[in-house]
Amino acid sequence: MSTYTQLLYQIVFSTKNRQPVLTKNNRKELYKYIWGILKNKQCHLYQINGVENHLHIITHIHPTVAISTLVKDIKLASSKFIKQNQLFTDFQGWQSGYGAFTYSIKAKDQLIEYVKNQEEHHKHRTFLEEYKALLSDHDISFDDRYLP
Repeated sequence: MSTYTQLLYQIVFSTKNRQPVLTKNNRKELYKYIWGILKNKQCHLYQINGVENHLHIITHIHPTVAISTLVKDIKLASSKFIKQNQLFTDFQGWQSGYGAFTYSIKAKDQLIEYVKNQEEHHKHRTFLEEYKALLSDHDISFDDRYLP
């Protein structure tokens, strides 16, 4: 029997202390690099985008890949890439932790549009407000002390 999966995730994480250091002019280079990481792990990237202080990644994850390992690898490799290429001069690293939310494939197009329009969303809502809403929407209890 073959293995069939559809593991659609939205992965969200912030810069250290939510510092607004991901300047717009170099974000595309970072996104291409992260896409390469996902591709090498046999994951399919549907959309990546963000603003100055956080990223959203919409991806199908290969069933042999653990989400915690994937996020750790993305953060470690992209931190090194950012520093080596001096993409964001004030970048000090990524926050510890992340959000990973699963969705039905039927939500894919809506998710992609949401992530494409991050700049517009964040004219009206902070990252922390958005993150708390994601946690609540997915019935994840949290303690404000441990939020990014």
